[in-house]
Formats: sequence, structure tokens, C-alpha cells
Amino acid sequence: MTIGEMESVEVFTSEGKGRGLKAQKEFLPGDVIFAEPAYAAVVFDSLTHVVCHTCFKRQERLHRCGQCKFAHYCDRTCQRAAWLNHKNECSAIKKHGKAPTENIRLAARIMWKIEREGSGLSEGCLVSIDDLQNHVDNFGEEEKKELHADVQSFLEFWPPQSQQFGMQYISHVFGVISCNGFTLSDQRGLQAVGVGIFPNLCQVNHDCWPNCTVIFNNGKIELRALSKISPGDELSVSYVDFLNVSEERRKQLKKQYYFDCACEHCKKQIKDDLMLAVKQGESKPSAETVKEVVQFSKDTLEKINKARIEGLYHEVVKMCRECLKKQEPVLGDTNIYLLRILSIASEVLSYLQMFEEAADYAKKMVDGYMKIYHPNNAQLGMAVMRAGVTHWHAGLIEAGHGLICKAYAILLITHGPSHPITKDLEVMRVQTEMELRMFQQNEFMYYKMREAALKNQKIQVMPEPSNETSPGLFHKKE
Repeated sequence: MTIGEMESVEVFTSEGKGRGLKAQKEFLPGDVIFAEPAYAAVVFDSLTHVVCHTCFKRQERLHRCGQCKFAHYCDRTCQRAAWLNHKNECSAIKKHGKAPTENIRLAARIMWKIEREGSGLSEGCLVSIDDLQNHVDNFGEEEKKELHADVQSFLEFWPPQSQQFGMQYISHVFGVISCNGFTLSDQRGLQAVGVGIFPNLCQVNHDCWPNCTVIFNNGKIELRALSKISPGDELSVSYVDFLNVSEERRKQLKKQYYFDCACEHCKKQIKDDLMLAVKQGESKPSAETVKEVVQFSKDTLEKINKARIEGLYHEVVKMCRECLKKQEPVLGDTNIYLLRILSIASEVLSYLQMFEEAADYAKKMVDGYMKIYHPNNAQLGMAVMRAGVTHWHAGLIEAGHGLICKAYAILLITHGPSHPITKDLEVMRVQTEMELRMFQQNEFMYYKMREAALKNQKIQVMPEPSNETSPGLFHKKE
């Protein structure tokens, strides 16, 4: 954070929430309130060979550290930039014989930084690591066992010549990681690739209908305004996806972050009626029928998850079609169980290049999302973008261009113009606008030219469907 950014926010005691951050000046939608580099960050265990350990970009070919053979980098520039944080880690991995888990590596990086700089306020930080909440006292029996195992593994990895920390302090650092670890995404924001600690971000409290969002962009997190924020307003982000009824969101927040959400949307159960909507009219389904269809949807979602893990995508499509057949006469177009099946069906069908059917489902999904999500919501923007690309692949240029423009308007606010995904979307917007003009001038010639172009060039295969939704805000060890 620069001095100017630090002056734009202030730490204060938020009633019923502990510490929080409030604005010191006015912000408009899309404004960056502050950008913060990680205090410490690591790549997930499963991706250490395919993601750069400095900039967290996914790359096909990475340079491996010649000493520890563990860390990987885009090039010499990234490797040199990493050395201050990697030096101790490199030596410890060589002596230990192998790299420990991501939690141990992150805790070690935090403590090596404290060894170098002390545990007080770092430059640009509004709060120290010592003052971050750890919630260790709230841990259940399983979490306490995991904490004990992590501390023991850490002590085995931690070099005897480094500064020695007490058990209580080591437990505090692991508690901070558990409650405040922020999920880092790849350069396009599509996959979670690592976890980091950002002290200033940790001060921003939760609201299910927040006035800010957080995006990982070019090695820093950005706190961006979603709506107009006046001086003195508390800044808030959502720790969980809004696409769930208030009771379920509150359960999730209590389990993962140990607080009872008292936001307006939870207290008044705003939009719960939309998320549980059923078909209206003369043939309104009975409560028993609704219950049966909802249970069938839950069972189907479990089966779909297993089939996706095994890569049985045609089986997934079959289950989605069967479920939609049961849902559509009973559930309303904003019902979350219907929307979840529509989302999976459109994604998997796109991957299988069955674009027309995928586009139909994507359109219904987006129509439902638009009635539920905040108009400036990052997950909404990404869903609209995917729907636009699917429509383009299906040859539906008018609808495709409209959806891509809509997504671009949302992502300009949530991600900003410099984010790689926004830049990609701008290229798509310009291309589809040009194609649309050609289509409007001569529809027959447009399809002839499109057909010829697709024969000479392979259709871009859609990314393989993932069980993960867009990366969540905070990383919680399962």
C-alpha cells in the first residue's frame, strides 16, 4: 500500500464484529480502495510444478530451483524476485529431504519474515501478524488435532539455527492461516492456485451483500468498490458465495469463521424466497412434490460430483437432463437447485462441444442469476462471460455479443481494466461486435464465412469442467 492508499482507510472497532475498516473518503464503483502485496504466500501442494512460486501464473514450462529442486519459476526475473523469501525455505527443504505441506510452508515463510523484520507493523500494514485473530480457542476436537499435527510437522521442518518460537506463538500463526488465509487465483482468475496472508484485507468484515470485492491481480490483491461508498462507511466483502439461502450461509460462516452473521440480508432473509421459488399458477405443485424434487436434486448433485471426478461427462449430461425434466414443472426459474443443475449442464455440454444445448441452459442460468446476485458481482460477471462465449460457439452472435458486453461492464468494476480476464473479454467484445455488423449486413454470407473459418481452424476446446466454482475469497483448510 502507498501512503495515499493508507490514508483512504482507517481501522476501527466495529460494533459486534471486533475490528473493521472504514472509508476515509468517497469511492465510486470500480475504484481501487487499496492494493496489497502478500505478507507471505505459497503455491498449493498439488500445483507446485505448474504454477510460478513468485507471480502465481500457470505456465507450461517453468524453471526449477537448482538447489532444492522444489520451487518453480517463470524465468530468472521471477526467481531473483523470490530469493529473499525462498532463501531460508530452500536450505530447510534440502536439509529436511522434502518439501512440507502448504500450511507448514506458509507458516515458515511468515516466521522467517518475522525473524528478518520483527513482529511489529510492516511497511504499508495497518495491523501486525500478532494482532490478527486466530480463533484457536473456538477450534473443535478435529481442528485441535490438525493444529497439533501441523505444529509437530513445523517443528520437524524448522531449522535449529533459525529464531525459535514458543508453541503458543506457532499455534497462533497456524490459527491465523486457518481463519485468514486468502485464496490466490491464476492470472485469469479461473483456478485457485495458492494461499497467502494479507493483513490489511484481514480487517475487512463480512457482509452477504457487500460494498467491496477482492481480486488477485498482477501479484497483489485489490479491494475494489462495488457501489458508492461515503466517508465513514464500513467496508465489507462476502466471505461466502451469496447463492445460498440465509440459513445455509450463516451455518457456513459459523463453521468456518466462528461468527453469527447479522447482515441485513440474513436477518430479513432477503432473496430466500427467490432461491426457493416454485412454479406459480393454476397448477402450482404441492409441498410434498416440491420436497421430493428438491431431495432428488440433492441426490443427483452428489452423483454428478462423483461422475465429474471420474471424468464421466456424458453420464453427467444424462443425469442433468433427467433432473431438469423433473425440476422444470415444479421449481421456479430462480430456484438454486435448478440453477446449480443448469450451471453444470451448460459447462459440461460446452466442454463436449454441444454448444446449442449448452447455450439454452446457460441463458436460463444467467436469467436466474441476474435476479439474485448483486448487479456488480464477480461470480455473476464470470458466469455471464461463459454464457456469452457459449452462445458465440453456438453461432448465436446477437445473444453472444450482448452477453459478452454485459459481462465486460461487470468485470470492469469487479476486476478492473488491467486484469488479464478483462483484457481477454475486451478482445472478445471487439471481435463479436465486428461479427455482429457482418451478420446484420448479410446473414447468409456471415454463416458461410464462419463455416469456412471454422474448417480451417480448430474450434477452441472449452476448458475441462472442474468441481470447483470460481475461487472463493478465504482459503479454509478442509
